[in-house]
Amino acid sequence: MLCAAESYPPGMHITPVILSGGSGTRLWPLSRQQRPKQFVALTGQRTLFQQTVLRAAEIEGVTAPVVVGNRNHAAIIGEQSREIDVEPRAVIVEPEGRNTAPAIALAAHSVDPDDLMLVMPSDSLILDEAAFRDAVAAAADPAEDGRLVTFGVHPSRPETGYGYIEVGQSRGSWSLVSRFVEKPDLPTAQAYLSGGRHLWNAGMFLFTARRLLEELTRHVPDVVETVAAAWSERSETSGIVLPGDSFGSAPSISIDHGVMERSDRVAVVPMDAGWSDIGSWEALWEMGATGAANVTLGETVLHDVNGSYVRSGDRLIAVIGLDDVIVVDTPDALLITSKSRSQEVKQLLPKLPDELR
Repeated sequence: MLCAAESYPPGMHITPVILSGGSGTRLWPLSRQQRPKQFVALTGQRTLFQQTVLRAAEIEGVTAPVVVGNRNHAAIIGEQSREIDVEPRAVIVEPEGRNTAPAIALAAHSVDPDDLMLVMPSDSLILDEAAFRDAVAAAADPAEDGRLVTFGVHPSRPETGYGYIEVGQSRGSWSLVSRFVEKPDLPTAQAYLSGGRHLWNAGMFLFTARRLLEELTRHVPDVVETVAAAWSERSETSGIVLPGDSFGSAPSISIDHGVMERSDRVAVVPMDAGWSDIGSWEALWEMGATGAANVTLGETVLHDVNGSYVRSGDRLIAVIGLDDVIVVDTPDALLITSKSRSQEVKQLLPKLPDELR
């Protein structure tokens, strides 16, 4: 296999576009409204946001990143960028969240129309960064030729919490996309796993800014018109770009629903890079455990405990005689849940006082 640096078209420029507007509600109490999961060091010393920025910086021909995020997180984006000695090309803060299609359209206005945009969520984990670079390299040619390229992950289990991509005709290192599939029920997910024609949708894309705006104009013109107006009304202070308030009138629609599911120019590149969206505490357990093993962080004492994730904060946490549980301690909140129901953590938030959300 060629290394990624040998595979890129000469003279190509890639601008990482890092989407940082997620709330990470399923990882409460560590993830909060003012510091959601992408800004928390869930794995290792770096936050997920910092890991994403540094991972992108290793790609051949890459420019400084464009970050699109919540206006309330502008300070923390700047702080965490400085900690890793990266100065973003722009930090675009949305007046209000309108989903990924308008967010990516904003970024498209900030780059050269013919440069490639590598769109990535800021809260995913990738363990094999060399494999990630190889996948980006494989996506470069079809993206340069005007394809909208998405990245798919070979499923390792019948996951019902992810969207899927049905793979069509192969073009060598990439394939056409037959269709996108919403989160399936368990029997359907099991059939996808055994059939070998479906990939998890990693929510990452590569395309030129020009092609992206053309496809948005074809399929969701209201997004293009509203975002263009908001961009023309933007203000900028110390590298922070604030679009005009008309951005709030943009349709709230994802790039998947708005463009990828409708366009006839979509391609997929398989990516086996140890990807996870870390969508729950159970997902964090899965990353660090095999079989009935426990995953512990901080000062913990366990007795007769199996298959559990126990994370202490500033005090000792002791657990006895429990299997398949999640225990997460912070200075002002303690979460205890069965592992199988850890996806339901977000349902607690409406019941909490504002200062604990």
